[in-house]
Amino acid sequence: MSEKKIALVTGANKGIGFEIAAGLGALGYGVAVGARDRARREVAVEKLRAGGADAFGVPLDVTDDGSVTEAAQLIERQAGLLDALVNNAGISGELGTGWAQDPTAADFGELRRVVETNVIGVMRVTNAMLPLLRRSAAPRVVNVSSRLASLTHQADPDVEIGPVMGLYAPSKSFLNAVTVQYARQLAGTDILVNAACPGLVATDFNGFHGPRTPAQGAAVAIRLATLPDGGPSGAFFDDAGEIPW
Repeated sequence: MSEKKIALVTGANKGIGFEIAAGLGALGYGVAVGARDRARREVAVEKLRAGGADAFGVPLDVTDDGSVTEAAQLIERQAGLLDALVNNAGISGELGTGWAQDPTAADFGELRRVVETNVIGVMRVTNAMLPLLRRSAAPRVVNVSSRLASLTHQADPDVEIGPVMGLYAPSKSFLNAVTVQYARQLAGTDILVNAACPGLVATDFNGFHGPRTPAQGAAVAIRLATLPDGGPSGAFFDDAGEIPW
């Protein structure tokens, strides 16, 4: 068993995921860098190590059962347990002009691809990692969501919520619903499960448009991944506090 806390961050080779890994590494966590692309994964691990983090790479495609099973086995061999799981990997799906996605013209194959990554992938990874999380004294699960997932905000004409995103936004609403169900199922255990909104962060995910840096976007996920015992579970947060569902 590892004597230091261990965190797995999916999609950790770049952007917000990399900064979550870096932030947890700076707090003394051993960081498992989950990523599909071998070259990018190795570069990320080297950068994290150069910054003083104890990092190791984990080949991980969240849409592939075998890949996820092998990732859990690798972490078990490497560390023996898992203290924090940050489900950061996600995709937007094809975007139109101004990032819009018209639900009346939806490509259902593309919708399935988005849900496979953003929802089923999170469930697949979480379920595979649960035996390792149960070995931790203070296990935490963080699902990286978006303010666009808030049905309260989406349905309020007085709230500026951006363009219609008929694939991405519903996938994150689905993810939020899943987050609540995991929190309910795991109530009474030490596992805390929450959703995090990083805000509008400039990354290649959105063509580097946004007022926030990846490090700023990572802060809320890092906070939720390191919650003290008795912290919230089954809630949705950004830097300013709780977001309505």
